[in-house]
Amino acid sequence: MIRAVKGTRDLLPPDTAVWNRVERIAREVFRAYNYHEIRTPILEETQLFARGVGAETDIVSKEMYTFDDHGTSLTLRPENTASVIRAYIEHRLDQRPGVQKLYYIGPMFRRERPQKGRYRQFFQIGAEAIGADSPFVDAEVIEMVTEMLTRAGLTGFTLLINSVGCPDCRPKFVAKLKEALLPVAPSLCTDCQRRAETNPLRVLDCKVPEDQPAIDQLPSILDSLCENCAPHFAAVKGYLNDRSIAFEVKPRLVRGLDYYMRTTFEVTHGNLGSQNSVLGGGRYDGLAESLGSNVHSPGIGFSIGEDRLVMTVDQTHDDALDVFLAPLGDAALRHAGELARELRRAGASVEVLAGGKLKRAMELANKLGARFVVILGDDEIAKGEYSLKDMKSGEQQSVTREQLLQRLQ
Repeated sequence: MIRAVKGTRDLLPPDTAVWNRVERIAREVFRAYNYHEIRTPILEETQLFARGVGAETDIVSKEMYTFDDHGTSLTLRPENTASVIRAYIEHRLDQRPGVQKLYYIGPMFRRERPQKGRYRQFFQIGAEAIGADSPFVDAEVIEMVTEMLTRAGLTGFTLLINSVGCPDCRPKFVAKLKEALLPVAPSLCTDCQRRAETNPLRVLDCKVPEDQPAIDQLPSILDSLCENCAPHFAAVKGYLNDRSIAFEVKPRLVRGLDYYMRTTFEVTHGNLGSQNSVLGGGRYDGLAESLGSNVHSPGIGFSIGEDRLVMTVDQTHDDALDVFLAPLGDAALRHAGELARELRRAGASVEVLAGGKLKRAMELANKLGARFVVILGDDEIAKGEYSLKDMKSGEQQSVTREQLLQRLQ
């Protein structure tokens, strides 16, 4: 038997109804905040992620699915911000009026160890606001995230925020951090020993429990913010307070991608265990320039791990079958086909039993969770009426075609 590749999975009904509900809610919230959908290719040139995400990140150095395509190195996208910015530059979206507000829903690929809520093919719901550096935009993006999670039914989540500075103040902090790491790096995990040399900020993002006491003693970047970054972060916090959005400031929150600067944020949830992040995001004011843009295009965005979000929200769904048609005989079956078409055009979900006895029809309708069963026989068709049974109450009555349509509406 051929099975799904390790780290991937099949999403089956009725579970897909929950996925559809989450995505529908996401689209409704995006529309309310004037975001518009963008769909980028799953394949990109590898250099896009090496330059955008960072060559020393775990994603680029260890997790990407990369292959040679007749002399060109291609990669299955491990995240989508770099792809969105590439499309933004390529199609000159900077020439359009106002802030470009874009969202996406789709699969990403990383070859990491499969665990609860983490897969090698996983799905993200994300958004990017490109063209404004105001802290007001940061707060609005975070507000949109919390609104989306709340409408999806997630409760008990925690919003964490931080500032990781800018190219003016961050290098000074990194130098201070590197010095502080010298005596403790040998006791940290293998990855952090490497990061201490190549990308010290990434040490702060370490998830190894044994490393946390040493990491907690490292300097805080909030003590090194420059005269521009400090008031920017203060303004973000002020705007969130204005909206009564609860948050915790977490100075160790740096995220796992090199392009972040200033505001970073994350939402965690206790039901996901040690890997408890539902989403993450932040500002990336220099990313467009690093990918070749000659126009300064500051931006901020986020991505929700849809697999993990679906795990934490209410799993009930309203995906019941509206009508089960039970025709008795060949003539009734032909009539049922015509009736089913009309009911479907009216918006109802319909299943037709193509042959079989009434007892089997009722048993199958019950298993499928049908709201109503319509019995069609020669006598019913001749009278222009159908026998309609409410499967919840057990009530059965004769209805005309018009009455049936009204009942379903």
